[in-house]
Amino acid sequence: MLRFVVLVSVIAAASAQLRTQPDVQVLQDVREINEDGSFRYISELSDGTKAESAGYIKNPTAPQEERIQSVSGAYSHYSPEGEYLTVTYLADENGFQAQGAHLPTPPPIPEEIQRALDIIYRNAGLPQPNIQPRPQVLRNPVPPRRAGK
Repeated sequence: MLRFVVLVSVIAAASAQLRTQPDVQVLQDVREINEDGSFRYISELSDGTKAESAGYIKNPTAPQEERIQSVSGAYSHYSPEGEYLTVTYLADENGFQAQGAHLPTPPPIPEEIQRALDIIYRNAGLPQPNIQPRPQVLRNPVPPRRAGK
């Protein structure tokens, strides 16, 4: 009997919590798929959640096994703490590369190590790698107003 009471209490609490959540409406839903392999997807919800993605085949005339699908996009949402988070990404032959102010990043290379790397590359006759950050899809996104506030 005690198990039954606990189970009913948990179900009642869960359903009460579900009823207090505001209804989320779809504000925008765009889906485009083209015959050349390119596509575009946009979704926006009334709770501030957004997602957009676009992709294309980099070398469409190459044999099937050599074609590369490239996808870039971004998604945004509110964290449980109320912070508006945005992630931008690029996925291609170099893998999935995400950027966001809240994501961890590697520390900068210390100056002494960078000088040593420069000497190694120069003496080995190798070109110095040019590592640059990828362009972001969304620039300075403005957080939408949260539903019910």
